[in-house]
Amino acid sequence: VMGPAGAGKTTFCSSIIQHLQNTRRSCFYVNLDPAAETFNYEPDLDIRELITLEDVMEELGLGPNGGLIYCFEFLLQNLEFLSEALDPLSEEYLIIFDMPGQIELYTHIPLLPSLVQFLSRQGPLNISLCAAYLLESTFVVDKAKFFAGTLSAMSAMLMLEMPHVNILSKMDQVKDMVSRKELKQFTNVDVNNLL
Repeated sequence: VMGPAGAGKTTFCSSIIQHLQNTRRSCFYVNLDPAAETFNYEPDLDIRELITLEDVMEELGLGPNGGLIYCFEFLLQNLEFLSEALDPLSEEYLIIFDMPGQIELYTHIPLLPSLVQFLSRQGPLNISLCAAYLLESTFVVDKAKFFAGTLSAMSAMLMLEMPHVNILSKMDQVKDMVSRKELKQFTNVDVNNLL
């Protein structure tokens, strides 16, 4: 589950977990955001047990973005942290990876493609992956934000090379009816407009 900061990724993960619990399905929640602090559901595996952004920034004197890149480089050097936790899981588990909100990780730094390759059918864990990219629904109303959001989602899709679902989040934030009418064109797509 990925997307820009504040798009509702952790809330989305919580909703999926709640649904899976209600339907008695097995899930395993992995937090890969080394700066995350609050969760509705405690992660089954948390990158902060391996490394935290706060520690990296303090010890190495890096800023938030440089620190996050360092955290993922460190994770890639310690992939047994993931494999020891994920390898014993059976195929009945839905594994949810809650990713950080810095879109640079998905768009032009090759760290996540390496992680995806390790986790996927090409790697030793042999997991079928699908990306869910969240974008705030209010972005659809503002043309510049929508264009930027669409390009970041497409960049992530191209970088990660896996099935990809774009999700408009925070629908309750779209308040006025003009915006709702504009938004409706994105939820009821006319295929003829795509030609």
